[in-house]
Amino acid sequence: MVNHNLALKHDNILTPEINIKETPLKWCTVSLSDVISRGNRLDASMFDVEAKQARKLIETGKYPLTAIGGETGLASSYTCGRFKRIWVQKSNFPIYQPSTILDMKPTPDGYISELTKTNIDALRVHSGQVLMTCSGTIGNISYVSRTLDNCVFSHDLLRINCKKSCDAGYVYAYLKSKIGHKILLTNSYGAVITHIEPEHLATVPIPDAPVMIKNKINDLIVRSYALRDESNDLLDEATQLLVDELQLPPICDLQVNYFKKDAAVDTFSVKLSNIAGRVDASYHVPVVDAIMAHLQKYAEEVTTIGDDRISKAVVLPGRFKRVYVDEGNGRVLFGGKQLSELDPSNKKYLSASKHEKRIIEQLEIAEGMTLITRSGTIGKVALVPKHWEHWVASEHIIRVVPASKDIAGYLNVFLSSEYGHQLITRFTYGSVVDEIDDNHVRQIAIPLLKDHDTQKCINRLALQANQKRFEAYQMEQKALTIMDNEVLYAK
Repeated sequence: MVNHNLALKHDNILTPEINIKETPLKWCTVSLSDVISRGNRLDASMFDVEAKQARKLIETGKYPLTAIGGETGLASSYTCGRFKRIWVQKSNFPIYQPSTILDMKPTPDGYISELTKTNIDALRVHSGQVLMTCSGTIGNISYVSRTLDNCVFSHDLLRINCKKSCDAGYVYAYLKSKIGHKILLTNSYGAVITHIEPEHLATVPIPDAPVMIKNKINDLIVRSYALRDESNDLLDEATQLLVDELQLPPICDLQVNYFKKDAAVDTFSVKLSNIAGRVDASYHVPVVDAIMAHLQKYAEEVTTIGDDRISKAVVLPGRFKRVYVDEGNGRVLFGGKQLSELDPSNKKYLSASKHEKRIIEQLEIAEGMTLITRSGTIGKVALVPKHWEHWVASEHIIRVVPASKDIAGYLNVFLSSEYGHQLITRFTYGSVVDEIDDNHVRQIAIPLLKDHDTQKCINRLALQANQKRFEAYQMEQKALTIMDNEVLYAK
């Protein structure tokens, strides 16, 4: 017999109050004609609720609507015809891929021959244009400033020419906004667009704000991109100082010690004493030996990243299962693919409560850190700007914490150079997915210059460039805030 039946003593038990936070209901109305045009489908997945709400917002907004494209719209747009590329090792025609338009300092995908059967000049983009990716990942937006002016891009990139110069930055800011971007990627009944053609812009509505507001937004965007140009100039100057001080020739001109110079493939020998536990040929490529020999000749000293004069720590976060949350409820997370962007696209938000300890100890990044991609595409390098402070980079990125501000910029300039890239990628291992780890990064060679003043100058220029990128970000965010407060949500 049970003397104490706790189940009967429920009057003395306090039931904890449970508060369930409801997720805001997403809803919209759908006309019968929309249902019929979508194949008589009634499932909500066929209609983008947020896009329909976005269209409703601007339709009931403060300003009348016009279109981005079309005869009466703010701009005209075009793409170029397809063509077969003739690739060459080097030419006067470097060609860029649409995916690079978000990069702060884009690099060409390769070089095409002047014999390529297309109008190469028609592929060039020009200052003041707004660029948009129209296939693959669609809807990425950029503005053409001095960095991209006259560059050759592939055919599948939408070039937008605004009829009035003040409209370029305004259209850019609208398409970068959450409302404008959502409308761009859907048609009038909410179906997601998988490819954008120039004529699609004639169906994309945009509020026709007063000229004063357009000018204010345009000026901020133009200034933002001018600051990016200035930062690139400073980095080019810093890199040139490094090259001049170390008397670094183009990599292709380095004297590489091949075993048989006239062989059909590169052949070389390696002493047993230099194996270093690695028998993969990629680790022992002769060009790395040539770079090291050159650095030892012209530098005051060649040390490694693991030297405590160079870094305080090299951090490789462990893999973990991520818990994502909605925007505003967690920490900004981005990956290696976005490392070259000013404001990383496709940001996600990591739960701070679930990953607090890991974020603090491993994942959080700080201004002045150098980030290096460690898997997939190896050796992409970035110097953390101020606006990335306290954001979270994925575990596929290695963090190098500089010993001090006096070395942070110089370290990044060298690693970002083509010579630094070779010294990083030599450690690559893996048969399917390329990898490097924190131990490899600690072994990467870093030259210290004989002229200490030049080294300080390089460091200062890199930090100034980073500051300008922070200011560029602030300018763009201010323009987007004006777009939201004074145009899209204005009453």
